[in-house]
Amino acid sequence: MAGMVARGEEYGWVSAVAGSGGFRADALAAAGTPTFPVPLARRSKAGVLKAAWATRRAIARFRPDVVLAHNVGASLVARLALAPGRRPVTVFHGVAEADYAAAARILRRTSGRVVAVSAATADRLAASGLERPAVIRNAVFPRPPVFGRAEIRASLGVPERTPVALCLARLEPQKRHDVLLDAWAAVGGDAVLWLAGDGSLRPELERRAQELGRRVEFLGTRPDVPDLLAAADVTVLTSDWEGLPLAVLESMAAGRPVVATDVGGIAGVLAGGGGIVVPPADPAATAAALTTLLFDPAARETAARAGIRAVERDYDPHTLMKSYDELLRGAR
Repeated sequence: MAGMVARGEEYGWVSAVAGSGGFRADALAAAGTPTFPVPLARRSKAGVLKAAWATRRAIARFRPDVVLAHNVGASLVARLALAPGRRPVTVFHGVAEADYAAAARILRRTSGRVVAVSAATADRLAASGLERPAVIRNAVFPRPPVFGRAEIRASLGVPERTPVALCLARLEPQKRHDVLLDAWAAVGGDAVLWLAGDGSLRPELERRAQELGRRVEFLGTRPDVPDLLAAADVTVLTSDWEGLPLAVLESMAAGRPVVATDVGGIAGVLAGGGGIVVPPADPAATAAALTTLLFDPAARETAARAGIRAVERDYDPHTLMKSYDELLRGAR
């Protein structure tokens, strides 16, 4: 989203962001983008109404031509906040398999247009009864690292030659860090796993990781993702569901092979060889894939080059911005 806000000016768009805050919102505000606080709805009626009221205030102050809502909950909040007759354009990032029917019903009632971030999620929505949405794939907006590999590793106490796997994901049930920890227990050698993200499951996951000792490091929420990617060797994502995760695209753009579950649009992203796709909830397959990419330099280099090529070819920010510009001008 931050990349779209910055690039939007090149297409004549002036943007504001309404959301629950965080370091990305802080960075946007520091760069001059109007930002408005909106509490998380958290699937409760009271929460949805509070979020809708805050969003209505933001809309009244900024007076946008188009409102873009990211995923189903935001679509409902935006619809309640907008004046009668106005509907948001919703970017659909995916939901759990059991929630697709409900998502389709909500989107049908709340959204003027729906955009899916992958063909797989668009097909799944269509199968659930929603008219097949347009597909605009996510893209990578380049963010070069500030510090080098050696500096980041030194700051985290990891030797230069130690293999490192990095997981960029919130510590929430969707991301299945429990599967990742089970897999990591089967990865040999002196490899280290970095978990970059925070969430409700952190205490439980920290307890589970204690037996693995220094081989698992909880880094918390980090604004320096490009630096972490520069310092890691491989990234891993064991989610139960996804749309088209930016963590995978950013990893590939940085030349870091990916081990990720076969959910949402991930298999399509990695079809060109940028990593290894594994079944969901399969620690053994995840461990085998991690072992291959962490300890086989030739396999790692081949996957790294393939990932860079795929991102440059298929996930270009100019293509994304041009597609959204055309879509949003039609929705005004």
